[in-house]
Amino acid sequence: MAKTEVVPIALRGVDVLNHSLINKGTAFSAMERSELGLVGLIPPHISSIEEQIKRSYRNFSQKRAPLEKYDSLMGLMSRNELLFYQFAMRHIAEVLPILYTPTVGDAAMQYSWIYFHQRGLYLSYEQKDLLDEAFANYPQNEIDVIVVTDGERILGLGDLGVGGMTIPIGKLSLYTLFAGIHPAKTLPILLDVGTNNQALLQDELYLGWRKTRLTGKEYDEFIERFVVAAKKRYPKALIQWEDFGRNNARKILNRYKEQMLCFNDDIQGTAAVALAALFAAVAAKKEKLSDQKVVIMGAGSAGTGIADLIATAMQNEGLSSDEACARIYLIDIDGLICFNSKTTDEAQQPYVKAQAVLKDWRLHSEMISLMDVVRNVHPTILVGVCAQGGIFTKEIIQEMSRHTERPIIFPLSNPTPKAECTPEEAIQWTDGKAILATGSPFAPVEYQGEIFHIAQCNNVYIFPAIGLGALAAQACRVTEGMFLEAAHALASFSAARKDPHAALLPPVEQVRNLSRQIAMAVAKRACVEKVAKVPLGNLEQEIENRFWEPSYPNYVYCISSSSLGHNNQ
Repeated sequence: MAKTEVVPIALRGVDVLNHSLINKGTAFSAMERSELGLVGLIPPHISSIEEQIKRSYRNFSQKRAPLEKYDSLMGLMSRNELLFYQFAMRHIAEVLPILYTPTVGDAAMQYSWIYFHQRGLYLSYEQKDLLDEAFANYPQNEIDVIVVTDGERILGLGDLGVGGMTIPIGKLSLYTLFAGIHPAKTLPILLDVGTNNQALLQDELYLGWRKTRLTGKEYDEFIERFVVAAKKRYPKALIQWEDFGRNNARKILNRYKEQMLCFNDDIQGTAAVALAALFAAVAAKKEKLSDQKVVIMGAGSAGTGIADLIATAMQNEGLSSDEACARIYLIDIDGLICFNSKTTDEAQQPYVKAQAVLKDWRLHSEMISLMDVVRNVHPTILVGVCAQGGIFTKEIIQEMSRHTERPIIFPLSNPTPKAECTPEEAIQWTDGKAILATGSPFAPVEYQGEIFHIAQCNNVYIFPAIGLGALAAQACRVTEGMFLEAAHALASFSAARKDPHAALLPPVEQVRNLSRQIAMAVAKRACVEKVAKVPLGNLEQEIENRFWEPSYPNYVYCISSSSLGHNNQ
């Protein structure tokens, strides 16, 4: 429960109003206004939090374009974070698509035009020798979570350079909203290693390093410099790798996942939330995951991450590693990953199909297309993470549905125009039999008098709870088992297990409460795998101790105080 505390601060006057983590706007009491030197600096009416939320919502609602709403939210966050989080929690279903996908993609594309001051660090390669100085300049001495990107693969939009900073900012606000991580203990970081986006390089307003993107040894060395500097300044922080390009994402994860507390949300978080939805979908069919045949369109970081976690889950149900991988088919831009693929990377290797597997297939060209795979494999699950809008055509969906009573179809690419198909299309093309989850938010679909609710496979169901659980357990590593446990925990809350028209995942309004329970499952798994320092019996209290509530404290002036208003800690 939220507690009203007396918090000493060493700021007065406009310095109070200019500090977003302390500022209460018109909610300062008469005593606070007198003691903190605020008399005359704000309107005389003392607002309740309810009045402030109502005022904020009216302002938010009057904005018409999503990007205008985004600017409104960022402005509120920059002025008064306690109010921002209370407002966002109250109206989370409306706020989430603005604060994160799909609108955050628009903000990333226009970042250099709409730039606003926000907490965080911009670490440029041209200042590679000054990383310690940059971290020292950051005023917070205690950080729990760092989200870092190099801006190369922002959602399904590609290389947006310095504009990628919107992603760590957005993700960390979700850590606070859904897992109670104090905003002052979060740090968004943009590693500016240049961009290959020519439109950005030619834009006179572009705020990033105007060089083509760094690669090879220099890039790897810069990542290492960042890791060393980050762990030196914040040795206990969890690092979440976010929206790195295909050539770097898994390489970075594999290099550092055994050395420190870190994970890649695009590889592991996406996989876990997709797996949770799949667990719910096969339960609704009263089947097992290990009985399914899975086709994944998109064989990059997200696709191989999903494949790996599905394979692990199938092995837990009794299949061998080879048997599990044999049931998963990966398709890339050049077709099915198989013996004659032009190139395959290490992550794709377990899923390469041998010539003997394909010898009886009916094919129409040398490149084995999605339609070829669907026609020959008869998949029961079709997942899209290729960012090619509309690639799940009517012909493909209908061919799939001819061979399975209730096809499981997950068009997970975002933002919305990148979705492989829409829920309405999938439901119409399968006569209402499809079981769906999407990457972007979609409204319920009405078909033949029935309403179908569509789950959004939003990583927010998983990554905040993973972070909270790992921190509460004081884990030294984030393991695959912790993600698997999170997926099982999330799936257990699915209403679709009993209602065929319910969404596969719970409403987003429930995520803040569910995060505690998922975090507990994650922390327990950390103890089982012996990567935790906190004893099993102390985990629940650790989670509660870390779960911040954005309530206003009572401030008193104290010249010797170093507090930044970190109440409820």
